Amino acid sequence: MSASTSGSLARPSASLRAARWGTRANFFCAGFLFATWGVHVPTVRAHYEIGEWALSMAMLAAGVGALLGLSQAGRLIGRYGPKSVAWVCGLSSTVAIGCLLSFPSYPGLLAALALFGVMSSVFDVAINAEASELERQEGRPLMSGFHALFSLGGMAGAGLGSLLLGWLVDPKSHLLWAAVATAVAIWAGCLQMLPHVAAPSEPTRFRLPSGVLLLLGVLAALGLVSEGAMYDWSVLFMQKELGSPQDLAALAYASFSGAMAAARFGGDWLRARVAAAPLMFASALLATLAMAMVLLVREPVVALIGFALVGAGLGNVVPVLFSAAASVPGTTPAHGIAAVSSVGYLGFMAGPPVIGMLAEGWSLTAALFVVVLFAGVLAAASRRALAQVG
Repeated sequence: MSASTSGSLARPSASLRAARWGTRANFFCAGFLFATWGVHVPTVRAHYEIGEWALSMAMLAAGVGALLGLSQAGRLIGRYGPKSVAWVCGLSSTVAIGCLLSFPSYPGLLAALALFGVMSSVFDVAINAEASELERQEGRPLMSGFHALFSLGGMAGAGLGSLLLGWLVDPKSHLLWAAVATAVAIWAGCLQMLPHVAAPSEPTRFRLPSGVLLLLGVLAALGLVSEGAMYDWSVLFMQKELGSPQDLAALAYASFSGAMAAARFGGDWLRARVAAAPLMFASALLATLAMAMVLLVREPVVALIGFALVGAGLGNVVPVLFSAAASVPGTTPAHGIAAVSSVGYLGFMAGPPVIGMLAEGWSLTAALFVVVLFAGVLAAASRRALAQVG
């Protein structure tokens, strides 16, 4: 083999390696941004002097924004590529988070969260599209590892938030500097992503899934409702329902995200050794029992352990369902994953506001039993649903 040929083979390898690390950085930043918002849910509630109903409406604004973003994500990514879309939408997401406490009234909060919903949802689709392309080019499973970085980012964001709250750092300063640091990291990560290769023959219009893909999407939504509830309500549950100080309460998010990250780091190894249906059943059952323990025992230490077990149980739900979607007969892997993720993401964004509405009418503890119910349904339905795709 000639030197020139060796060099031509080495360059793509280095390019893929750089793109892999850049995409990992973007997944980490996506999790970090969600955690920064999650830690400051009580801060936002106090700053704007609102109750659970108004807070749930603010979360719904983010959900509506995400729906709008998802309806355009395929078209935008098909035209401009994951790299450019991730750059614009990732940086816009940091602006929205940095401004959360900068408005004089509640409508400003609604606008910021709607912007965050739009931009973060398209950013999420863009980096998942990049992850799928990297899997295709490298010929090996990588998706669980990428999603592990999202969870690790969530753990880091929650841990830092807890530390700064304990040090009485001004929340506005925390949000501003977290946004600046994340923006720099996203910019650097996007520089390493693969160049866009236009594929005009691929469909770019948003289409709702049907059949098996719809069923898998509903299962993903059930899991992501539970995941979204942990991100948005676990800190407030610890603070309001269990009487924990906010710096301790912030560790609820960190324990959940850390355990989810650990489950996902080992996810590709585990999925190679355990069939999808029993793995999904056992994972969802663990989440069901752990969340019931949190709500029934009502002790801060037990709650932190329980949130970690919920994270471990939910960690591989999305990777298993995405893998199943990619093998549905009659569709391409990319279309299958996109269809399932669109329904699942709606659950992720819409679930927390629904829990907030229930909390307004009853209590946050009662509302969070939705997580127990949904995780239980996920466990019960997983065997039959996954059997349909082999």
